[in-house]
This record gives sequence, C-alpha cells and structure tokens, in this order.
Amino acid sequence: MSGRRALHWVFKIGNRAESINFYKNILGMTVLRHEEFEKGCEAACNGPYDGKWSKTMIGYGKEDDHFVLELTYNYNISNYAIGNDFQGITIQSQEALARARTASLPVGDLGEGRFAVTSPGGYKFILLDKPQPTERDPVLSVGISVSDFMKSGEFWRDLLQMNCLRETGDQMNLFFGPDQCHLILHKIEGKVDHAKAAGRIAFSLPGNELKSLEEKVKNAGGTILTPYITLDTPGKAQVQVVILADPDGQEICFVGDEGFRDLSQMDLNSDTLLENAIEEDKSDEWFKRKGRNKMTA
Repeated sequence: MSGRRALHWVFKIGNRAESINFYKNILGMTVLRHEEFEKGCEAACNGPYDGKWSKTMIGYGKEDDHFVLELTYNYNISNYAIGNDFQGITIQSQEALARARTASLPVGDLGEGRFAVTSPGGYKFILLDKPQPTERDPVLSVGISVSDFMKSGEFWRDLLQMNCLRETGDQMNLFFGPDQCHLILHKIEGKVDHAKAAGRIAFSLPGNELKSLEEKVKNAGGTILTPYITLDTPGKAQVQVVILADPDGQEICFVGDEGFRDLSQMDLNSDTLLENAIEEDKSDEWFKRKGRNKMTA
C-alpha cells in the first residue's frame, strides 16, 4: 500500500558482545544507532521488562531505504527461550556465507543455493549464495509462522492491505512496496509458540493514518497491544506508535513515518557508543558477586 514501509525486526539478545560480533563480522552489517535506557520502554520495545536495557539498530544501510535489525539487550537477562514463531531472515550475500564458513560456524544446506546459519541468540538466517547487491538492500524477506492460513491472509493481506506476490498451499509472500523487504507467512501444524524470545516486526505509515488504522483493526475484532501513543526520545523527534497483534499473537509495530525518518537518522558515533557500553557493562560481575545468575527468560 502506498506510503507504508517495512522498517525492521526486533531481536532480544542475551550476550551482546557475541551477538554484535556475529552481525558485524559474519553478516557484514553496520551499526546505525545505539541508545541506552535506564527503564523499560512504554511500548515494550525491550519486552515486558522494567530494568536497564539498550537498543542497537544494525543493517546494510540507512533506515530510510533498508530493512534493519533492532537488537534489544536487557542487562539482567542472559538468554531467551526460542519458540516456533520465527522462520528466518533471508539475505543475499555469498560474502556473508564465506565468512560464516571461514569462522567454522555450522552452515546448513537448504538446497537451491540457500544456506542456514544461526546467530548467538538462536535466530535463523538464510543466506543466498549470490553476490551481495550494492544497488539495493541485501535483506530480502522475513518469515513468520501462522496456524490458520485463511485467517492470517485475511489479516495481513485484507485488513493491513499488504500486496500478495504469490501464494502456495503453505506460504504467502506479502509486501507493501517495490524494493522493500517481504513478509513470508509459513503455515505450520499446531499452535504458534512465541516463547520469551518473541520478535516484533515494524512498519511505518503516514502519521495521520495511525489512528484510523487502530480503529480499523479494533472494529474488525483485532488485537491492539498498545493503543496510539507518543514516545519521547531525549534530543530526538517524537514518534507516534500503535502496536497490534496478528491472529497468532505476532507483535506488529506501526509508527508515524515522518517522525521515524527524523528519529532514525544514522549516528556516526554509534559504533563508539556501543563499544563503550559493552566495555562498561559489569552486569555479569555484579551478579557473580551477589552469588546469583542472570535471569533466563
């Protein structure tokens, strides 16, 4: 639909240093922004946790025209249980595949030039054995599980008005616009389990359409997790947000495009900010001195 963009996928990570090494040095991504917070996000960006946390945006280019990753790190949590909800992010990059092999990471052959690698947090990435493009985003799609294909199609395609590129018996390929990351719905047997690692996908739309989208979903009997809210980021633009859930409970964040474009400008100091935060993170030592372990979610 015109004016709507796929923005990013949110991962919760337990080991920040190992995760950043994977995304930077294996996948070849660049740190775009980094922020530290003393308390939980009003829109539960870091999950249902109310302690100190950080957010790192990382990807292959500026957020205006690339689908990126948001890595949320809660200082008191060491790892998160993985469910069956996330089907993987597909990236075209034989260069990343070569780096994974050089680092002796397990690489699974999925056939047809597709190979699977797993991040330190247990998240799946599908690498296409083709040269990484420079004229467009290498991130091609993100896949999620659905239990009821018809109901999910009605929600994503009809209610949210995503375009359908193709549909088979167990997959539906959706997108909002050309040259954007696609969303692939994968039909699974049984219930979709988001567990504690539950990710979130984010899209933008013109800010004046947010309230009408919320009302539309509400009138259709859909789930509103966070009603229309304005989030403040000190020194940056305010952003309006509505958070929904699909029929299987997949979290979906819609943000006002105008404010988000301002908020998401690349910070050239982000790498240094992140490196300093990792170096100054003494949470493991603190828990050890107390004779305790970090939480396992």
